[in-house]
Amino acid sequence: MPDRDRAPDLLLLTVTLLLLGIGVVMVYSASAVLADQRYGDPFYYAKRQLMWAALGVVMMFIMVRLDYRRLRPLAKPVLWLCLLMLVIVLTPIGAVRGGARAWLGVGTLGIQPSEFAKLGFILFFADWLARPAAKIESFWRGLAPALGLVAVAVGLIMLEPDLGQTVVLVGTMGVLIFVAGARVRHLVALGMSAVPVFAALVAVAPYRLGRVVAFLDPWKYPLTEGYHIIQSLYALGPGGLFGLGLGRSRQKFLYLPEPQTDFIFAILAEELGFIGAATVLLLFAALVWRGIYVAMRAPDGFGSLLATGIVAMIGVQVLINVGVVTGSMPVTGITLPLISYGGSSLVLMLTGIGILLNISRHAVRS
Repeated sequence: MPDRDRAPDLLLLTVTLLLLGIGVVMVYSASAVLADQRYGDPFYYAKRQLMWAALGVVMMFIMVRLDYRRLRPLAKPVLWLCLLMLVIVLTPIGAVRGGARAWLGVGTLGIQPSEFAKLGFILFFADWLARPAAKIESFWRGLAPALGLVAVAVGLIMLEPDLGQTVVLVGTMGVLIFVAGARVRHLVALGMSAVPVFAALVAVAPYRLGRVVAFLDPWKYPLTEGYHIIQSLYALGPGGLFGLGLGRSRQKFLYLPEPQTDFIFAILAEELGFIGAATVLLLFAALVWRGIYVAMRAPDGFGSLLATGIVAMIGVQVLINVGVVTGSMPVTGITLPLISYGGSSLVLMLTGIGILLNISRHAVRS
């Protein structure tokens, strides 16, 4: 059967749509009180999430129909466009939200260049690492140039500043470079050398240092740096096995800041309990599993690495978000893929999954 007539991975598609549906419902439930207090409309965030979800689904199905191999010639132009946007956002044109100059747009409508940079870097590195000349096993001829490009993007994103997106980008690129054949000893050495750099980034910003200190003992700073973690744990605890019931969260009554974005998983666990939270995590696990399956059966190296990068981006972001919400990691602003409120993140994720679904149409059948 010709590739264009083959159906995409139906399990991957089903899991994606289930997570998207759960996300839309939870955005409304988590944000209704805040939206009513801020804008006099409890559906304010939910309506915008539906709009972005619709756009994201359109982009996903466009990518499903577009042969992923046609993206390869665009890898370098897309990378340069992403870097240009990261530069532009640092100028007065960029909008400041939440203390970071990370947005391009007007009012509540805007895009976050760092979100699109993640997919742009995945596309570029998948193309470059699939070429015989990449020589990724060599430090100076292969790994060093790759790290140089990542360092440029990291520097630009940290100027916003946005540590969460930086960690996701570095983690994703690390997985991609490892799968492409980089030597383990090189990666271990780089990881060890990155520790003092990370420590310096934390030390130069008092609020980051405060978050690390609060992570170690949030109860010592209940009204300042430890507030987010404590309120998140207050949401997780009462949820119990079955939850308080959909729409019955207590923490969304202006206790937990921005419950519709970074901490939406806490509201989900409070309302749907351990069963609901575990179900969502199992859906993410199924998405990652099917993504790995697609990557392993891609017909070429470019497709395999492209699928790997998309899966790594989703997996790393889920781990960080859930780690922060459960108090297992210091607080950093990162959304839960397909669940949290946010236009750039949602459209980016659905576009990436659309590419993954297209690769599955061309995958080698067993």
